Amino acid sequence: MPDRATAPETPHPHDTRIRSYVHQRVRLSEGQQSAWDRLWSTWGSEVDDVVASGVWDPAATFGRTAPLVLEIGSGMGETTASLATAEPGIDHVAVEVFEPGLAQLLMRIEQGGLSNQRLLRGDAVELLTRVVPPASLDGLRIFFPDPWPKRRHHKRRLIQPEFAALAASRLRPGGLLHLATDWPHYAEQMRRVVSAEPSLRPDDRFPLRPDGWQDRPSWRPVTKFEDRARLEGRPVRDLLYVADHAPGTGDTRRVTDYGREDPRPGSPPE
Repeated sequence: MPDRATAPETPHPHDTRIRSYVHQRVRLSEGQQSAWDRLWSTWGSEVDDVVASGVWDPAATFGRTAPLVLEIGSGMGETTASLATAEPGIDHVAVEVFEPGLAQLLMRIEQGGLSNQRLLRGDAVELLTRVVPPASLDGLRIFFPDPWPKRRHHKRRLIQPEFAALAASRLRPGGLLHLATDWPHYAEQMRRVVSAEPSLRPDDRFPLRPDGWQDRPSWRPVTKFEDRARLEGRPVRDLLYVADHAPGTGDTRRVTDYGREDPRPGSPPE
């Protein structure tokens, strides 16, 4: 689902990155507000607070050590909660900026009694850049990000070469980057970007078809949003690539300042 925000954030002093979402305030329904008031302090946190603390400790958050999957843009949480339910041995963190979607996911967590799901509100790229250590994620999921269909807005799309490098660096060797979109032009861009990233390779479990795409894995739920896309004639494309860190590529300086202007004028690139 598209990323949407409800309140402005305070940018980093040297943050020149073009955001892949816009800020807008959306009123919560009565049920969503109730869920937010009751559950957010238990299951949710702010990305800004995590970044300010400088501490990313999922084991402490979940009370156990388990494989960890991060989802960017969980939308209304339908797929997010379904996957967390189906994967009780995996810890799931959903990063979203759209308050009604987060509130809806809180309701799903409560209804499903999910203990392996946590929520973060804010900028996922900031989280990945500032506090998520290299080679620490078992999976990174981005389903139906905002396609920014107008040509002049393509620069706002999340899946760009710099982001692919950042994502690959945060995955463990063999960790899965799973993308899905129903927007043909964006799908082509996604494929070009991930196939060009040297630290990513197609997942052998989902080999490339002759047309260059991969089949949707049976475990990814088909949502109402996706059904509507198909009815409107927009094919849904999945890309499943794994991190393939070659020896000697542990230096992640090229991505840890993703999208940021070097604060030291005249400094040579690293």
